[in-house]
Amino acid sequence: MSFSCGLECVLLLGCTRWAWKRCTYVGSDDSATWTLATPEEFERVPRICRLILAVYEPDLRNPQFPPSGGYRLNPDWVVKRVTYEQTLGNAPPYLIYCDRDRREIVLAIRGLNLSKESDYKLLLDNRLGMQMFDGGFVHHGLLNSAIWILNEESDTLSRLWKETDCDYDMIFTGHSLGSGVAALLTVIVVNHRDRLAGIPRSKIRCYAVAPARCMSLNLAVKYADVIYSIVLQDDFLPRTATPLEDIFKSIFCLPCLLFLVCLRDTFIPEGRKLQDPRRLYAPGRMYHIVERKFCRCGRFPPEVRTAIPVEGRFEHIVLSCNATSDHGIVWIEREAEKALQV
Repeated sequence: MSFSCGLECVLLLGCTRWAWKRCTYVGSDDSATWTLATPEEFERVPRICRLILAVYEPDLRNPQFPPSGGYRLNPDWVVKRVTYEQTLGNAPPYLIYCDRDRREIVLAIRGLNLSKESDYKLLLDNRLGMQMFDGGFVHHGLLNSAIWILNEESDTLSRLWKETDCDYDMIFTGHSLGSGVAALLTVIVVNHRDRLAGIPRSKIRCYAVAPARCMSLNLAVKYADVIYSIVLQDDFLPRTATPLEDIFKSIFCLPCLLFLVCLRDTFIPEGRKLQDPRRLYAPGRMYHIVERKFCRCGRFPPEVRTAIPVEGRFEHIVLSCNATSDHGIVWIEREAEKALQV
């Protein structure tokens, strides 16, 4: 009898410890030891978010999402817009934009559209360790999508870069699903720069907004000089190591998925996770926009922390009512603009 009571007490203490640990873990803990980003290195982010939002807009001259800052897209500088009908399910919609004021050529890719079967297929086209690339592992479906875009647009991008005296920066960017495609597109271009008229690595940049976990840890660190991931506070996607296809299957019961992933991650040592070379991560250098703190209500003036982490690369799900809203590109654009102003 006493043994049974003792066992129950141990289980109760264990469950209480787990509940306390999970409920008190907040998004700001992930980057607590990181350094603050400088305004110069973060300056592009609100503008990049605005260009991604343009892919969602049906009419660029009458935007549904008014700019939160001073930057306004010039519709006359949009070189090309590609829709779902034109991609034939091979990639999400995207646009190519030539910013002549800031000397940038930008290819922006939209995020997941739950009503499109083609986005289903991109996510489902993968298994753990299915696709090797450049000495690591990547998401198979997202890699194929990136290859398709490069085959379609290499001539256009090469022409633009030559027309601008080979002096503009080439920027690939995307949100959510599109962030994974943009990151892998960047990796391909860096390894095959002849596809874009021999553009140097120093002119190539990628901004993965609300990034999908699309490449293994060695690749995520290897390309940290050209790929930058932007995460808003508690965003669930960069923290969810569950394969993207499982996220998609569970999208209509996301709280259930997040709880199960949280439970699993609590009892799996981080060292054991890092030992699996097939495990996928958010790519490149991380920028974490932090605006909420533990046991303090409301949003605070956001600050941006940055690092190239190996351990602690958003490994734990945050039980937060903002885990899904922080994934929205509109919120990310607004908070990034606030952070830059601060």
